This record gives sequence, structure tokens and C-alpha cells, in this order.
Amino acid sequence: MKFGKEFMAQMVPEWQAAYMDYNFLKMQLKEIQLFQARGRPEAHLVKQKSTLYRAFSGLIPRQKSQRQPTSLSSPDEESQVIVVNSVAEDGSMGYETRFLMSEEEGGEYELVFFRRLDDEFNKVNKFYRSKVDEVLKEADVLTKQMNALIAFRIKVENPNGWADRSNDINRLSTDVAASWATLSASAPSGARAASRRVFKDFLLDVEPTCGRQPDGSSNGEDDNAIHQNVEEKKPNNFRATRPAPLQVLDRLKINNTLETPRSTIKGFLNVPNRTEPNFNKESLKKVEERLKRALVVFYNKLRLLKSYSFLNTLAFSKIMKKYDKITSRDASKAYLKMVDNSYLGSSDEVNRLMERVEHTFIKHFSNGNRSKGMRILRPKAKREQHRVTFFMGFFVGCTAALVLALILIARARNLLDNPGATQYMETMFPLYSLFGFVVLHMLMYAANIYFWRRYRVNYAFIFGFKQGTELGYREVLLLSFCLATLALASVVSNLDMEMDPKTKDYKALTELIPLALVVLVLIIFIYPFNIIYRSSRFFFLTCLFHCICAPLYKVTLPDFFLADQLTSQLQSFRSLEFYVCYYGWGDYKLRQNTCSTSDVFRAFSFIVVAIPYWCRLFQCLRRLFEEKDAMQGYNALKYFSALVAISVRTAYSLDRGKINWNMMAWIFSIIAAIYGTYWDLVFDWGLLQRQSKNRWLRDKLLLPYKSVYFGAMALNVLLRFAWLQTVLNFQVSFLHKEAMITIFASLEIIRRGIWNFFRLENEHLNNVGAYRAFKSVPLPFNYDEDEDKDD
Repeated sequence: MKFGKEFMAQMVPEWQAAYMDYNFLKMQLKEIQLFQARGRPEAHLVKQKSTLYRAFSGLIPRQKSQRQPTSLSSPDEESQVIVVNSVAEDGSMGYETRFLMSEEEGGEYELVFFRRLDDEFNKVNKFYRSKVDEVLKEADVLTKQMNALIAFRIKVENPNGWADRSNDINRLSTDVAASWATLSASAPSGARAASRRVFKDFLLDVEPTCGRQPDGSSNGEDDNAIHQNVEEKKPNNFRATRPAPLQVLDRLKINNTLETPRSTIKGFLNVPNRTEPNFNKESLKKVEERLKRALVVFYNKLRLLKSYSFLNTLAFSKIMKKYDKITSRDASKAYLKMVDNSYLGSSDEVNRLMERVEHTFIKHFSNGNRSKGMRILRPKAKREQHRVTFFMGFFVGCTAALVLALILIARARNLLDNPGATQYMETMFPLYSLFGFVVLHMLMYAANIYFWRRYRVNYAFIFGFKQGTELGYREVLLLSFCLATLALASVVSNLDMEMDPKTKDYKALTELIPLALVVLVLIIFIYPFNIIYRSSRFFFLTCLFHCICAPLYKVTLPDFFLADQLTSQLQSFRSLEFYVCYYGWGDYKLRQNTCSTSDVFRAFSFIVVAIPYWCRLFQCLRRLFEEKDAMQGYNALKYFSALVAISVRTAYSLDRGKINWNMMAWIFSIIAAIYGTYWDLVFDWGLLQRQSKNRWLRDKLLLPYKSVYFGAMALNVLLRFAWLQTVLNFQVSFLHKEAMITIFASLEIIRRGIWNFFRLENEHLNNVGAYRAFKSVPLPFNYDEDEDKDD
């Protein structure tokens, strides 16, 4: 792989604009190369031919005499190409390169190259410095949190015995000091120096200091000074060996960031939450978990900063070597020396912070087990497993074979012309169509993941997946085709169109297959053991629960993203309602039911289709209450209009005889479609910007072809209005009504899949614009800063 592609692949997606623009600088070098090839074709040949007439230097290289006087101006200084100076710009230190060969032919191209190179380096250096300043400030905050944790741990685990333990440590230090004095009187100087270093490290409880003289030479005055001042320095020196003082807990409060329905109701009623810490093991465990997570996120940030520094330094090295190769100059040495001496190349704050975080994490959260601690801090990258690809291909083949078998059986038995076909479409088809909707949505999600990865949309970060647990498109395809195989096998086994002539009913076992399949899927979803992607299943169930209890939980992107998906699965909700009615009150052995004529079923038809929109409406109202953002109010109005339109359409579909329902369905459906389409294109996708660089789109685009965006907008408008067929009562003679409903429901799912890609693309670009590569992690403790300043 070429360096340019590898450089792009290793970038932090949200920091992409802050990296060196390697491709742009390569284009500048190509312009220099083209000028040289166009303007000086003969000069290279003349230079190459002139070397044939030089004096032969011999086969054995001659050594220069050491007595020969050297010139004051070295050849490097005479052949110097560039001079790099540090300059102050915008209140920060920058670098400016002066090209000394600008008067040569084509020198203006090289002058432009070095100007662009300086701009890129100053951008990278400034960004790196700002991020290092941020992590240093964050390190100070985490230091206070660790001191509070240690004091909290002392209070919980040994609240009354720490004073006795402190006395034991003081007594131990006195014994060690006496033993050291006895040994130093009879030991050689080197051994005394070594033992003195050990004793100092014991007193200060720090890692052995680096950079000491290895000879161990010292005078006796140092030994006497240490021996005489042991008693004087003991109280101060042992401050480091003691955990954080318990006085810290006096001005400490617990940050209650756990969102529960109870806390939400308290916040709405302005009931103050309890912030005083409870000193028990359960609270200690919660505090440790939160601080542990904060340290892991902080360490990952340090790793990305280290990678950022290394990649950009390597990129400047590569581009300068290309420059030397193209121009036959030797400018890389001087420029790379400046890079090494700059803050980007010489700062070691990140490395030191990483070492301290590793040491702290292993000591306090891994019980001293380094391998365990490093596995948490540096989880292994998720590897593509061959068995996933194999089983995915296997179930794809099974799905294709079952579809072909279904078509052949229908043709061979002439099932479509059978008198029982109408009854089958009204009873069994709605049951099996549920799996079709779910499989289609999963296939669209798999396609979304594929294109998100291809165009470097950091969907795992946006959704907040735990590192290493996010599903790739292969895993989603495996699950979808596995479900499709089970559903199609059930359909093939349940294609009976006529009753048994002896029993005058259908086989009970085959009639219960759809219900058994639904129960199986539900059991797998809630199965507590670690099989079939437990982390992803529980994440989905958690978001689903938050959607159902929408106003009582803080709204996050995964929650409202899932709620938007549910609004495109209205027909699936109707199918679930039909499951309850058909198997609960109907006679499934005779394929008879009274669902369509039941008043209870008709009433629940309104409730079922309203559930996703009510969830999304409450989420918008919650965000409006918390964020005080008027846009959330307009968004809530959009879902309310869609809710009214869906309800009116449902009423019209149940009672088509009244003209009033038809007119209301027309009006509200058109209003909701126009409102939803405008919101999709302008706010969710960020398009239709007249003043952008890409007219009617937006300034930044991930896809290379603008026509894709215009096509997606046109398709979104078309599919938004497709639901008007329920009002138009559009029918095709050779298709059953249930088949028409299924087709248009599938079109809505396809529209949602297209919407998903551009919605997350817009969210990703917003993160890129703010260089937001990490989510904020709530810390367990809150200090009273005023008291800290007084102290």
C-alpha cells in the first residue's frame, strides 16, 4: 500500500482536516516535476554526458589527511537550499522557510511549495499543541478525582484503622533508617550511594529517578545529612506514602449523572437530588467504574494524539524526500531538523502522561496485574472472522434456494389460482410479511455500514458502541439471511391452500410455525448468555426501552435514531397486532378470524401505529425542555403532523365509506409529506444550501459524485409521497391488497435506509467541523473549587 493511502487509513476521521494535506503537496511536487520535464529536457542529458569526461578517481577510495586544514565554510553551508526560521504569528510560534534558490529557472514553483509546506506544518503544530494543552488540563482534573477516590476508598474499607496503620508505617521507616545507617557505616562508597537512592525512593514513594551519575561517588557529608535529617524530614517525606487526606471528602459531592425516570420526575418538579456521598461498598464500586471508564477514554485520547504526531512527522519526512528526489537537492535534512526540534517532534508530555495513566490504572483498577490492565487500556482490534463470511455465504445460498423452491412450488401447484389463495393472503401472508420487513431493514442497515466504512464515517463513535463490539456489515448480513432462511423455510412448509378432507381443518403444527418463529426471535433477543452478539442485543434493547419510556430518559442519538427507524416499520407493528388477534381470538386451525370487524382491534389499530410517532414526539419535547432549542419544537411539530396523518389514514382505511375521512386524509397526508421532506433535506441531511461551494448541496461532501445527492433527494421526495396510495386506493388487478400494502411498506423501509446514510454523514461532518473525536465522560466527584483556591 502506498503511503498516501495508508496515511488516509490511519487518520482519526474527526481530525482529518487537521492532518497534513499530503495529496495537495504531492500535486505541488508534480507541478515542479512537469516544469522540469518541459523546460529543461536537454540539461539532464548534458549533465549526465559531462560526467564521462571527468578524471577517474580510482577503484580504491583515498583517505583524506587529518592534517589537511578544513575550510571555514563547509560544503553543506555552500550548498544550502533553505533556511527555516521561527516567527511569531497570531500569538503563537510558527515557522517560515526561506528558499535560497528562487532566482533559478522554475524557482517560483519551489517557492510556492515551501509556502504551502509551512502552512501545513504550522497548522499541524498548532493543532497538536492545543490538544496537548487540553489533555494536560484534563489530567489535572483526573488527578483530583483520583485523590478523592483514594480518600473515599480509605473511608469505606478502613474508616477507623488508618491512624494505626500510619503509625506502623512511621515505625517501619524509623527501623529502615536505623538499618540503613548501620549498613552505610561499613559499606563501600558505591554501595552507600545505591542504598541511599533506594532509601530516598522509599521515603518519597516515587519511581527511581533517572539521569543520576552511575559512578555513585559522594562524600560523607551527604550520608550524615540524610542520617541527621531523617526525623526532621520524615513527616513531609511520608506525605506521599499516605493516601489522599480524608479532609478532601469534606468538600466533595457526588455527580449524579445516572438518568432514571425518578431523577427525571425530580428534576421536572425541582426536587433537589442527594449529592452527599454514601460511604459504602456499593457506592465505591460505582465510583470506581465511572473513574475507570474516564481513564480508559483519556488514555485512548493520548494514543490518538501520539499517533497524530507520529503520522504527521512521517508525512513531512516522506514529502521532503520526494522533493529531494525530484529536484536533486538536499533540503530535507534542514527541514526535518526543524520538525524534530518543534513542539510536534520534541514534546514528550503525551508519552509521559501515557506512562502515568498506565501505572495508575494497573495499580488501582487491575490489582497490579499489568497484562489485565493493558488489555482494558489497549483492546485488540476487531478481526474479521472467516467463519462469519462462510456462514453468510451459506445462508445466502439457502435463501436463494428457498426462494426458487417457493416459486417452483407455486407454479407447479398453481397456487395463485387456488380458491384458498385469497384466504391465505388475508391470514398467513400478514404473519410472514413481518419477517420480510425486518430482513429488508437489516439488509439496508448492512448496506449503510458498508458505505459508512468505505467513506470513513465513524458510525461506531456516533452511536456510542463499545470498542470492539460493533457489528460489521458481514455480521448484519449473516443475521439477516439466517432469519430469511428460517422465515422462507416456514413459508415453504406452510403452503397448504386446502383443508384436510378428513379433519376438515389445517394442520395445527404447521399453522403454529409463524408464532413459534416470533417466539424464537424474542427468546434470542433477551437471552442473557454471551452468544449471538450479546452486547449488540442488549444495546438494542436498552435503546428500545428508552424509546418506549421516551420522556423519562435523557435523549441520545442512538435513542432517537432507533425511534426514527420504528416510524418506518408501521406495517410491522400492524403485523404484530394481527399475531395477537389471530392466535389469541381467532381459530387458526380453520384460518378464520374476526380481527377486521372487531371494535377492539380497530381501536388498537390507532394506538399501534401511533406508538413510534408518540415516542419520537416525546423525545423532541424532552430535548426542547432540556436544551431550550426552538428547533426541537419545530421537529416535534413535524412528528405531530405525521401522527395526525397516520391516524386519519388508518381511520380512512377502516371506514372508506365516509367522504370526510378521505378529505382529511388527503390534507394531512400532503402537509406531513411536505413538512417531513423539507426537514429531511435541510436539517437531517444539511442540503439545499444556496450559498455553499456545491450549489444546493453543502460545503463538505463525502461522496465524490454530486449527482448521487440530487438523485437521493429526488428519490426521498418520491418515496415520501408513496404512502398517498392508501388515500388514492390505488390497486393493481393481478395483486392482492395485502401484496400492495407490503410493496409500499417496503418502499418506505428502503427510503429510511437511504435516509440513514446521509443523516449519519451529516452528523459525522458536524463532528469533523468541531474536531469532536471523543464523547464526554461524566466524572464521579465534584469539588468545591472556591475552597480549593483558598487552601
